[in-house]
Amino acid sequence: MNERLPKEQRLYKKKAIEQLFGKGKGFNLYPFRVVVYKHASEENEPSIPRFLVSVSKKRFHHAFKRNRVKRLVRESWRRNKSDIVVKCEQHKITFDFALVYTATTILSYEEIEKKIKQLSLRLKNDYFNDEDTRTTAG
Repeated sequence: MNERLPKEQRLYKKKAIEQLFGKGKGFNLYPFRVVVYKHASEENEPSIPRFLVSVSKKRFHHAFKRNRVKRLVRESWRRNKSDIVVKCEQHKITFDFALVYTATTILSYEEIEKKIKQLSLRLKNDYFNDEDTRTTAG
């Protein structure tokens, strides 16, 4: 599986972001507030999950800290996205989701990666009705 994070897997268009926050469903998974919008893929659109990371200026006043958090989250997602990408291609579904970082301290890469894996498992369990995804989160 290609572990790159190309531009088409990032959510950056204003219209798509407004649609995500307007129609999406949210839940908390510390240190993130996750907003998910699932929709069927169009013919000219690839079936891939697209995401964005948001870190509040209110929690981290310095840009270098916000950028550090975003780099950690993007790297963790890049390395752990393969299961969701495969499921999206199989079911012809596109996910748009936002990860809003809510913690007040910068967590270690290992802690963030653990939470991204939990997020991936929760997305598979909630949005894909396959027998192989009915495992416990841990």
